Amino acid sequence: MSQYELEVEFENMGGHLNAYTSREHTVYYAKVFKSDVPRALNILADMLTSPKLDEKAIERERGVILREMEEVNQQQEEVIFDLLHETAFQGSGLGRTILGPEENIKAISRKDLESYIRTHYTGPRIVVAGAGAIEHQDLVRVAEKAFGALPSAPRDGIAVNGGGPASFVGSELRLRDDDLGLAHVAVGFEIGGWTNPHAFPLMVMQTILGSWDRTMAGGNNMASPLCRKVAESQLAHSVTTFNTTYMDTGLFGVYTVSEPTKVWDTMSTVMYELVRLSYTPTEDEVDRAKTQLATVLLSGLDGSTAVCEDIGRQMLTYGRRMSPAEILARVNAVDVASVRAAARAFINDKDVAVAGLGNIHELPDINWMRRRTAWLRY
Repeated sequence: MSQYELEVEFENMGGHLNAYTSREHTVYYAKVFKSDVPRALNILADMLTSPKLDEKAIERERGVILREMEEVNQQQEEVIFDLLHETAFQGSGLGRTILGPEENIKAISRKDLESYIRTHYTGPRIVVAGAGAIEHQDLVRVAEKAFGALPSAPRDGIAVNGGGPASFVGSELRLRDDDLGLAHVAVGFEIGGWTNPHAFPLMVMQTILGSWDRTMAGGNNMASPLCRKVAESQLAHSVTTFNTTYMDTGLFGVYTVSEPTKVWDTMSTVMYELVRLSYTPTEDEVDRAKTQLATVLLSGLDGSTAVCEDIGRQMLTYGRRMSPAEILARVNAVDVASVRAAARAFINDKDVAVAGLGNIHELPDINWMRRRTAWLRY
């Protein structure tokens, strides 16, 4: 089917068809009425198993991606995390941006796309997930018919993911531009993947550290010591704790946006609060973070789209889906000792990756940051 035929088909069904790509997954999804599920699955199967890949459509999409790249490059938050991945996972796929370099976008051909599909679109690498007005057995029956012809291995015999986990490199990457006016800094530590035993304690740690920006009221009264210190001393415009997890690795850390003359103080506070979790997390803040985390996790499953995405990701990650009850049990099992153990496993005296963008003349060097990953206590 051509792009036009796909759009007309879904408009006639009153449905919605879209796709998106992350560093680890590509998702094609459709939202239709219950009676149109077989048609929608057949269209998705046609897209994945025998796409037309019209040359004119490829050229048109090439321009769309280049414009999207321009928009992304104007968003400092997007750029800083690309820089952090680039320096933390040097020489691996995780170190590259989702869109890729401009020269690749301009040079990619129909042959390249066909080769990619033959290599990666195989049965063991694909999950068909559904949520909403559909029964499991009905989805299985339709999916087997629509996707049954998928090969179980790459047709060219090319091995996929044969290089093992991406290697983390303690390093820094700076793009100084004093014209930006603000300093954007991201500090990240390597963590384990989704199946790591410290995965849920890390989620609680992210909630303990929290996030804040100066448009929020009550910064001086926030439960998070990090956010409260930043707000009280007006150290930064915003502070965001991130916990980016992949199949077998990830990044945990803090992203700040601050005035150029307050970068040093901001980094001192950030490193102190990160390392503090290895030594003196309190029972009250752990219990409070667990309650907040449970609320966020469950409220994120408030619609069929979110539930469907959750099923697909968990099937690719765990090989099964955790029930909400199991997720709550795992969150509730986190205590002060497990938070301290996770922090000591990934933060205390560990290599750190730093990315800086903007007016970062006051950003301490990597050796300064590395020395502050541990406390000297007597």
